[in-house]
Amino acid sequence: MSVLVAESISVQAGETTIVEPLDLRVDAGECVAIIGESGSGKTMTARAIVGLLPRGVTATGTVRMADEVVTLPAAERVWSSLRGDRVALLVQDPFTSLSPVHRCGAQLAASLRAEDRRRGRARRGRAAMREEVIRRLAEVRLDARVARQYPHELSGGMRQRLAIAAALAADPQVLVADEPTTALDATVQGEVLDLLAALSAERGMGLLLISHDLGIVAGRAARVMVMSAGQVVESGPTESVLTRPEHPYTRRLLEASPSLHEVPERRMPDQGAPVAEMIDVVKSFGDRQVLHGVSIELYAGQTLALVGESGSGKSTLARVLAGLETAESGSLRLRGEPLPMGRAGRHAEQIQVVFQDPNSTLNPSFTVRRTLAEALGTARGHADGHRGAGRQDVDALLRSVDLDPALASRHPASLSGGQRQRVAIARAIAVSPEVLICDEMVSALDVSVQEQILTLLDRLRADLDLAVLFISHDLAVVSQVADRVAVMSEGRIVETGTTEQVIDYPRHEYTARLVESARSQSLIKE
Repeated sequence: MSVLVAESISVQAGETTIVEPLDLRVDAGECVAIIGESGSGKTMTARAIVGLLPRGVTATGTVRMADEVVTLPAAERVWSSLRGDRVALLVQDPFTSLSPVHRCGAQLAASLRAEDRRRGRARRGRAAMREEVIRRLAEVRLDARVARQYPHELSGGMRQRLAIAAALAADPQVLVADEPTTALDATVQGEVLDLLAALSAERGMGLLLISHDLGIVAGRAARVMVMSAGQVVESGPTESVLTRPEHPYTRRLLEASPSLHEVPERRMPDQGAPVAEMIDVVKSFGDRQVLHGVSIELYAGQTLALVGESGSGKSTLARVLAGLETAESGSLRLRGEPLPMGRAGRHAEQIQVVFQDPNSTLNPSFTVRRTLAEALGTARGHADGHRGAGRQDVDALLRSVDLDPALASRHPASLSGGQRQRVAIARAIAVSPEVLICDEMVSALDVSVQEQILTLLDRLRADLDLAVLFISHDLAVVSQVADRVAVMSEGRIVETGTTEQVIDYPRHEYTARLVESARSQSLIKE
């Protein structure tokens, strides 16, 4: 039985059509996936189906959920009567749907009370509500103690499970999950997706999964729709689409998807003395120790990947090395000489960092030209950086990261995510650093853009003889760029070795679990 049937759904922003008319169907207990890169129209399709399009964006077509038929566009009062028990939306970032100032149990109880009122049920007593909250937490594999905690005290995976419990409070017939695991580690990502699939089957609930990652739908979605530029270019049974793609776009997505099933052989660059060293570093936040005597070595022309789940300490390690955090004990060395903890006494050309989100580091009011000119000026010691670097210097820097110099007049907001990350890389290499730290620099990008950025990074490493620390939770990505891998767990390095050694022959049980989870999420390419 179909719990969701959408016909001739089209989405418009003013005079522009951003989703061409499409049809989709989701049966009870079935998972259907919509796959596509940023701008493909997949999220707008999902939001049209739940009546939550942004201001200025409208939709046409019809949506049928059980015995209810909605003709689009529809008034909010129509949607408010359907959202909850007919259809619910689960978003990528649970912080957008969870209150930071209320305990998790209280938030879940509020959702349950709202549904009781809507259905005209008698108000539950405190004990009965507490029992129901604990039951709902258990359903999403969360311990009863979570009810007493605040969202910020939970891991990313636990927060997403809580968001799932809140979305299911009204027992919807259809759950629309929009990129629900993009920011999670491979192990947690798999657990959350498996939980959603299990809940769909147990409840007889339809699941519409939106993602840019083809790998996560394999084995979970019965059918898949592939979208590009607002159109469905291919659809069918998931196994058929992933193993025998017919459309060139689908084939390109598959080819760009990183895979762990074949770790590329890399020629290890000649290894002299370390460029940078971290020796027995200890770091705490309050009474919580985050780094427990950590040591690493970085070599010129080599990429060391630091992998581990969220909370393992890898980003804290990077911030200590970059001087953005100060450790309690241990030491840092650059070219054999002591490197001060913290930013005092540091120079820009020693270490540079490229972060996951370039929006947090690029000044939105600066043009690309001004941003890069100031970086070049800093490298040359000019007091007024944006006047100290010429147009040709900026143009050459843009070309070095495969960007058209014509983009120099633009602001970050007018660039794509991949273009912004290239600008961030250009700014980092403008000062010719000895060490480049890349902290989850591709985790938010589509697979095809991700592949391009990784290729660029590998070329820059070789051309500039950089010592690169590449931080990631994605072993499939790591296998493409890293010469060596260090695995972190609970603030300790538990295993190091060449990329092939660590991925193909893991020695530590934690590493083996990471590899197993990553292999289950990556596609087998024939």
